[in-house]
Amino acid sequence: MTDTLLRGRTLSFHREPLGPDDTDAFTYIGDGALLLSGGMIKSIGTYPDLIPVAGDAQIIDHRPHLLMAGFIDTHVHFPQTQVIASWGAQLMDWLNTYTFPEETRYADAAFAAKMAGRFFDQLIAHGTTTAAAYCSVHKTSADAYFSEALSRNMRVIGGKVLMDRNAPDGLRDTPQSGYDDTKALIEKWQGRGRAHYAITPRFAITSTPEQLETAGALAAEHPECYVQTHLSENHDEIALTAQLYPDAKDYLHIYETNNLLGPRTLLGHALHLNEREMTVMAETGAHPVFCPTSNLFLGSGLFDDAGLRARGTVNGIATDIGGGTSYSMLQTLNEGYKALHLRGQNLHPYRAFDWITRGNADVLGLTGKIGTLGAGTEADIVVLDARATDAMTLRMERVQTLAEELFILQIMGDDRAIAQTYIAGKPAKTVTGAAL
Repeated sequence: MTDTLLRGRTLSFHREPLGPDDTDAFTYIGDGALLLSGGMIKSIGTYPDLIPVAGDAQIIDHRPHLLMAGFIDTHVHFPQTQVIASWGAQLMDWLNTYTFPEETRYADAAFAAKMAGRFFDQLIAHGTTTAAAYCSVHKTSADAYFSEALSRNMRVIGGKVLMDRNAPDGLRDTPQSGYDDTKALIEKWQGRGRAHYAITPRFAITSTPEQLETAGALAAEHPECYVQTHLSENHDEIALTAQLYPDAKDYLHIYETNNLLGPRTLLGHALHLNEREMTVMAETGAHPVFCPTSNLFLGSGLFDDAGLRARGTVNGIATDIGGGTSYSMLQTLNEGYKALHLRGQNLHPYRAFDWITRGNADVLGLTGKIGTLGAGTEADIVVLDARATDAMTLRMERVQTLAEELFILQIMGDDRAIAQTYIAGKPAKTVTGAAL
């Protein structure tokens, strides 16, 4: 097997930057290189230093582009691929009008398989190399998702949603069938290739107490799996949840009493929280996930990143397709910057790019496997072009620092700024009609 040497400017974060001047949080090499072997990063260094040890490696020159770890999306809905950008509704109306009817289509195995291919094409085109995805209630959708990921050798997280009420015909399971289907999917997919399973109660509104109890049982039986669900996205949602669970102290208490909180728990949105909820999330290690494009598009609210972090939580950031409006983690950072500004908080580009790489890997407990360009990590890599459009090129004429370049990518970048995406060391993005 021939090794590959990628040449370009390399940027890799070691920890979260503490501020705009914290350049010790990352390593930037102006004439850098990555030596790839067997789907892993064998070495990182300067190009002159690696050339003598590269042997007969294939050399791919990406200069003047920037090489970073592939982007990680910690909350996305695979079956909502074709309802992104659906007009005019807040959360509950949006689910009933667009999402639920769309998800019924994923009972068809052939359709689910076709859409899985399209979905992963979009992730890769936008530089995303790992995603934590919700499938539909059907086993077929989860099989399609994991099968497609396996064929591309991608590290992914996913699971079929559990929902046994407040959903249309064809989109409900039962506590027992949801348990049985999830057990079968875990046995089939957990640890296969680069796959991780997530036990996935959609949210408290669509699960009876009996189903959440079985979800907690699954989590106890399979501590190697993740748990993903939604929390406090919308005021109407919170009010309905309180009606359905009148004995709960608050929304989070429902998941807490069913043993669904822990370091492998991903809580989408987490916008409207009380002090108790924030404290419990920090104590259990559960992770709130910021979904800025979705929160703004659906008018749901503003994420309190600084407030949560001050209490000790480690927060993720994600696209939330299809309530979210872009597959691009760059555009997610763009909207995240604005949403946090409205909170009186800042998102410096150093922290932003750490967040969608090493930071999200930390949320997933996958530091050391993905999220950096360190030797011994998996070779999931994105190649960034800060001159991808005429407008970006014009702006780059005035750039003098790395932080300025990153901020242009953060605000102006999208899939056009992704020159290439490597999955386990292999180029995966189709560019101008042909895979490079």
